[in-house]
Amino acid sequence: MSSFVDAAQLHARAGDGGAGCVSFRREAHVARGGPDGGDGGHGGDVWLVADVNQSSLLAFRDHPFRRAGDGRHGSSKRQHGAAGGDVEVAVPVGTVVHDATGEVLVDLDVAGSRWRAAAGGQGGWGNARFLSNRRRAPDFAEQGERGEERWYDLELKLRADVAIVGFPNVGKSTLIAAVSAARPKIADYPFTTLVPNLGVVRVGDRASHRADATEFVMADIPGLVEGAASGRGLGREFLRHVEHARVLCLLLDLSESAPLSAPAQYQVLLRELTDYLPELTERPRIVVGSKGDLAAGPEPTVELTVAAVTRQGIDRLLARLAEMVTTARREAAAASPAPVLHRPAAESAVSVRREAAGWVLEGRAAERAVRFNDLTGSGALEESVRRLRALGVDRLLSRAGARDGDVVRVGPVSFEWFRDAAGTGIDVEEPHRATQRERRARRERREDDDDA
Repeated sequence: MSSFVDAAQLHARAGDGGAGCVSFRREAHVARGGPDGGDGGHGGDVWLVADVNQSSLLAFRDHPFRRAGDGRHGSSKRQHGAAGGDVEVAVPVGTVVHDATGEVLVDLDVAGSRWRAAAGGQGGWGNARFLSNRRRAPDFAEQGERGEERWYDLELKLRADVAIVGFPNVGKSTLIAAVSAARPKIADYPFTTLVPNLGVVRVGDRASHRADATEFVMADIPGLVEGAASGRGLGREFLRHVEHARVLCLLLDLSESAPLSAPAQYQVLLRELTDYLPELTERPRIVVGSKGDLAAGPEPTVELTVAAVTRQGIDRLLARLAEMVTTARREAAAASPAPVLHRPAAESAVSVRREAAGWVLEGRAAERAVRFNDLTGSGALEESVRRLRALGVDRLLSRAGARDGDVVRVGPVSFEWFRDAAGTGIDVEEPHRATQRERRARRERREDDDDA
């Protein structure tokens, strides 16, 4: 049987983008075919989806990892790679997502709400994308972008599906202990239960935890007495836990030691529910007789009779409750507002950070600018420099205090940064082709400027 879990962690890993292809047409009677490398496919996203059929975070307790599919690589003849498959992670309605600092990122409080927990990496362009009048035979392609990888804290703000309502010592705690992993205090005196006990009930293939098994939350409400709606016996505090339950299970004591007959118990419970909140009378409910093994005879007031100790009638009750909960969930989903598509806030383009070895350019846009399969070639290097300039990297480095010859790192790539002849910009030749004499001359000029 399931145990109730209302807090867990999630590790969301989106799929990596596929690499672009470097290829040229090779056909009969075509001496020099143009570039025809296809693009890589995008990596899949990881989405959280609020599902009314999920009642706890049990699925994340021992296995918090969720991974989307990677994009396929591009190939020749401009064939693009297939995109990686998205992963939809079902979570209970009412799941709140926190980041590592405890900040609330999203509250999935509406059935069907979706939120992207990790975005897949973009697929790399093939060399056919870089064809231009100036560049007739591009011999480079983009690598695929890595997908996002993040840890989240999940918290469940639960609303019970079924509330067990009855007189004190009627057998509510015994029933919930028999059908779930809840272990409430059970004793033969009134008001043993002072706070609601929650239990997760799974009807169907419990052992394999199949997704098509019906799972719902049952709440053991502390015992009510006549006058509870007016505050007698802490009745109003107990009754407030019934307000959001989808289904009410009125439990009547059928034993000869019951203080009132079953019909009298039913009338008192119905009156107290009506006095507290008239809407509760319209809530789906089932009348169940408890302690059936001690009953004197059949009781027409009840719909089902159970004996939790001997499990008499338990399976029939669970099947009936599962049917009622499923129907109530479906009706609630149809009446709820349209699901809202939540997405993480857009990241800033590029930022500069100082480190001991030099400078670091951060931001997915900067990393995309240098994600080529081979940066030793002039074509790929020129394209990287063009992209970095378009992002305003030169201005950012200059304002941050970078000097000629400082090492700049972006992703896996490091290079020495120099202002160009115009006074700003990255010197394309410098990272790979400047001689030791030229580098030394630049450093000497910088030292002379400092002394001056």
